[in-house]
Amino acid sequence: MKAVMIIYNQAHTEKVEYMIDKLGINGYSLWENVQGRGTKTGVPHLGTHTWPEINKSLLIIIEEELVDKVLDTVKKIDAINDEVGIRAFVWDILRTV
Repeated sequence: MKAVMIIYNQAHTEKVEYMIDKLGINGYSLWENVQGRGTKTGVPHLGTHTWPEINKSLLIIIEEELVDKVLDTVKKIDAINDEVGIRAFVWDILRTV
């Protein structure tokens, strides 16, 4: 199993929700109002008057066979408008209870 964390500008919410529904991913954890700066541009997303944009973070635990589909979809979402921002990170899940 793999963990995939997707951090994205809240403007991508509908696209990300559609992706997880379309891929049949039922379980996830969601964090809203995630602040930070992107590695590509370094533009802050802080939810403030000066830097009003804000991110969300989604964590999914999926079978390895789904990872490439998720990453391909994230890449397509990013290609539509790379200024908005979306990134995905993958790591191994060794054990679960």
